[in-house]
Amino acid sequence: MTDSLAIAVAQTNPTVGAIGHNIARIRAARAEAAALDAELVVMTELVVSGYPPEDLVLKPAFLHAAEAAVGRLAEETADGGPALLISSPWRIDGRTHSAAILLDAGQVAGVRAKHDLPNYGVFDEKRVFAAGPMPGPINFRGVRLGVMTCEDMWTPAVAECLAETGAELLIVLNGSPFESEKIDQRLNLAVARVRETGLPLIYANQVGGQDELVFDGASFALDPDCRLRLQLPAFREFVALGRWQRGRDERWRCTAGVIERLPEGLESVYAAMVLGLRDYVGKSRFPGVVIGLSGGIDSALTAACAVDALGADQVRCVMMPSRFTSQDSLDDAADCAKLLGIRLDQVAIEPAVAAFDQMLAGVFQGLARDVTEENIQARIRGLLLMAVSNKTGFMVVTTGNKSEMSAGYATLYGDMCGGYSVLKDVYKTMVFALSHWRNQHRSDGLLGPAGRVIPERVITKAPSAELRPDQKDEDSLPKYANLDAILDCLVEHELPVEEILAKGFAREDVARVQKLLYVAEYKRRQAPPGVKITSRAFGRDRRYPITNGFRETL
Repeated sequence: MTDSLAIAVAQTNPTVGAIGHNIARIRAARAEAAALDAELVVMTELVVSGYPPEDLVLKPAFLHAAEAAVGRLAEETADGGPALLISSPWRIDGRTHSAAILLDAGQVAGVRAKHDLPNYGVFDEKRVFAAGPMPGPINFRGVRLGVMTCEDMWTPAVAECLAETGAELLIVLNGSPFESEKIDQRLNLAVARVRETGLPLIYANQVGGQDELVFDGASFALDPDCRLRLQLPAFREFVALGRWQRGRDERWRCTAGVIERLPEGLESVYAAMVLGLRDYVGKSRFPGVVIGLSGGIDSALTAACAVDALGADQVRCVMMPSRFTSQDSLDDAADCAKLLGIRLDQVAIEPAVAAFDQMLAGVFQGLARDVTEENIQARIRGLLLMAVSNKTGFMVVTTGNKSEMSAGYATLYGDMCGGYSVLKDVYKTMVFALSHWRNQHRSDGLLGPAGRVIPERVITKAPSAELRPDQKDEDSLPKYANLDAILDCLVEHELPVEEILAKGFAREDVARVQKLLYVAEYKRRQAPPGVKITSRAFGRDRRYPITNGFRETL
């Protein structure tokens, strides 16, 4: 039995399917922990395969590659260095589990399969994994470790079982994606488990972007009296050592550990956007991104985020004016590009608009001009951006926000063209707030310039698609403050319309927004992936039928 233990927590950035890369990150983290004199290195959920691996888990070849990699890692722990507590897909008696695996002294020293498989929101784990039995502790050099995987901590049962079967220290391996205010939610749940069991807890969380999801890290450790003793940073890889000591009361306490500052509010949202875009571009091996810079706030914020994520040399923009484009928009786009230090090309679309008018004149004969001609302009712009993308290899980043995608205020094969969306889960009112924030702050790790990066007029002028004379967004949409508030009720909280009306919103506005939300589902199904920010992102979280006859009576 030992009375002291040096445990390193390593939050790394794995890539789903890139097992060799992930193993190299594990080795690097172990070497860093060894330099700190760690005896055990705690990794994150499915760090070997990357998380979430989705249907890759159904491929026998993938499972074999992951298991073989774990075997090689196990052999390496015979070198006298720290043991590893990792996570990987793992087959037991013909069933595939998400498993926490202890590697020590050259062998697999313990395996605990995830018991509570989440099957809500972004999670589909019951589709690909089998649930494990209630776990017991793993003995590590005389200390009984109560090992859990992510969802196992979100309810009391697993922690209570571990405590009742003799665990001395709870360790949770996590792949918990970012949402606004979720760091506090995780900490509150961890505190609840500590209070229920009387045991200290180590929480190791993945960091990095994977498709729509961003994992924010922010790993931590709590003493049995719920004091925070270890806090890793958010949104970046990090290895930190905690020195644990058994007290006279036989309870373990962390006597030394770093406490890093965590971002909050708008800073955390912006950091998630930056990391999500950076990893989507980097892990997909795009050389850079191309953005349609219109002189409006959405494209300006998208460009700023792209520069902060990738650097100015990997971002190029195209201004595509028509006869409806104002001089202010031309000037604002140029000012934005100058502030960010990015290349801005200008390609006028009027020749293409005229060509389409001529081509369609016979087909449209006798029909009045309407939104069709507006959509043609948007689709010409989409075609031009895709042409630049094809020629350069740069991925098109779309600029639409959640308010627009909710109401269908976007053009299929036009402004929706692209490979990724930074603002997909960001309401318009938050777009304004984030733009103000970025002009006043530059967090560590951002690659763009300090100071103002979005021209003030871009933020203060009335939003417009500029597809017809004197057009304003609020000509065809409720005011964004009202629109976003109603959408928050309908999308984030699924409130009945009578409850929404009771909040003071006009009946006609609620009816209109509800209709727009339902009929735009077919567009959202064809939208590119984008960074998940809220608890109800379109796509993985909110899954509505396209053909849908249900409406609440107003």
